[in-house]
Amino acid sequence: MVQIFSDTAPEVEDLQIQQMRDMPPWRKLQMLAELNASAHMMALAGLRRRHPQATETELRRRLADLLLGADLARQVYGELDENA
Repeated sequence: MVQIFSDTAPEVEDLQIQQMRDMPPWRKLQMLAELNASAHMMALAGLRRRHPQATETELRRRLADLLLGADLARQVYGELDENA
């Protein structure tokens, strides 16, 4: 088997891959949801640093730009108030 991660021993990597294969689908989905929530939290933290005066509403709107792209976010949520 080809090694995927250069910082992980091949036998450990094989074990990790086998554990993922043996994992029930609900657990894989749960892990994915947790990773997604973590990514959203990190993105919001970055937005808070770049826009310290922004309200939570504006931050969530900016997050929509990141997740959906500016065009779709504008169609769904309206214009972003840059003066806020």
